[in-house]
Amino acid sequence: MSSQEIPDEKLPAEQEPAHDAVKVADDPFADPGLPAHKPRIQDIDERAAKRSERAVAFMFTLSMLATVGFIASYVIFPVDKIVYIWPFGHVSALNFSLGLTLGVALFTIGAGAVHWARTLMSDVEVADDRHAIEAEPEVKAKVLADFAAGAEESAFGRRKLIRNTMFGALALVPLSGVVLLRDLGPLPEKKLRSTLWAKGKQLINMNTMEPLRPEDVAVGSLTFAMPEGLEESAHDFQNQIAKAALMIIRIEPDNIKDKREREWAHEGIVAFSKICTHVGCPISLYEQQTHHVLCPCHQSTFDLSDGARVIFGPAGHALPQLRIGVNAEGNLEALGDFEEPVGPAFWERG
Repeated sequence: MSSQEIPDEKLPAEQEPAHDAVKVADDPFADPGLPAHKPRIQDIDERAAKRSERAVAFMFTLSMLATVGFIASYVIFPVDKIVYIWPFGHVSALNFSLGLTLGVALFTIGAGAVHWARTLMSDVEVADDRHAIEAEPEVKAKVLADFAAGAEESAFGRRKLIRNTMFGALALVPLSGVVLLRDLGPLPEKKLRSTLWAKGKQLINMNTMEPLRPEDVAVGSLTFAMPEGLEESAHDFQNQIAKAALMIIRIEPDNIKDKREREWAHEGIVAFSKICTHVGCPISLYEQQTHHVLCPCHQSTFDLSDGARVIFGPAGHALPQLRIGVNAEGNLEALGDFEEPVGPAFWERG
């Protein structure tokens, strides 16, 4: 049976709205306004404000002490020192102390700033109407006024203890990053300016490990040498040989064009650094007819008959020459160290 067939008297009667029914507001998006501000204990009790001030200053001071501890850890703990710390177990004393002190330094700065904002800075909420993007003169004046009011409400000028300790904490924390530069490696000092070569050091053949004699070096031949006393088993062998490796070549004295090269040679035997002055590759390709030596990495070419000057390629300067002579036993020896740093140029070569 459809509703059209139901008699009118059996249909439910229309109900009147209840008197307590909620009426729809005229403007459902009306601004409800801000709740009434409730003052904090620090706003009405100066002693409570002083306690908060001391708490913030304590955290900033603790940050400064932790930063000093971070720096001191580098001096106190050796890199290889292992300690047992519960519940972490056996850990590096240096790494643990660095992580702990730096974490405390950063955390206490953040915690101090948060506590300062929550207890001492003004927490009064201010509603501001939207305005045009362009900055009108009135807006600029209002921004400056708001900034001045915020600075005043932050108590930055009045709470000198907080201000000074915060400045101290922020000034010391960056020192942690400066100290971390130590991990880039040991300071070069003057190590790049000198090698193991010195007056009286014999030239040792790197193939036979025996002292080189003039008769061992034939005209047109290429021999590699290292300083007397350098052992392959030494822990710093690679670092030392990277600076001290020599090329020994014998050239007819009449074919040597450079005057200093001729004076620093012995009967046509010249000693040049084996390390390319471009990026430090070892040089080993020698052409005896032209007296040219070629770096296999980037094809820098040096003329060993003319002071090892660069005649091709990206190398910036000639190979350093070592002055040599003969000792009482008839062995080739150095008469000093190289007079300039070997290998690639650095710091405009000192």
